[in-house]
Amino acid sequence: MSDFDALQAAIRRHADARQAEQRACEAFINALYHALRTASGPGLPLNNVTLDFTPDPANRLRPSPPGGWVAAWLRLGLCEVLVRVRRTEGTFQGEYGAGGTFQLERISEDDLIALARQLLRDVAATYAHQSSGTSGQLN
Repeated sequence: MSDFDALQAAIRRHADARQAEQRACEAFINALYHALRTASGPGLPLNNVTLDFTPDPANRLRPSPPGGWVAAWLRLGLCEVLVRVRRTEGTFQGEYGAGGTFQLERISEDDLIALARQLLRDVAATYAHQSSGTSGQLN
């Protein structure tokens, strides 16, 4: 068996697991999107939220190997934030914006809303630090 044949066989063996992993990450991002739509509240005003899945800019292989990232742009009012998620040993691990990270073992509605509010606070703080005289509001 050539190296090329061995590579193709390995990719086929991992395809089902990778597809299930990708569907789980996409479902997680979709749930986060819905949490962001309801997470605004006092101090976190938000007029609109949209979701646009995108290939992860850091992936250097397609299809990405098991443990790879799933990415989406979330529009939060007037700004957009890239969110990347992957599953690691049953845990959702992610990154967003300018250095935000998270790790969730449980995915309850309360956990997702808490994550959504943290993401909103972090993004608002990023813009508040970059320009003086702002209130930290996203739109």
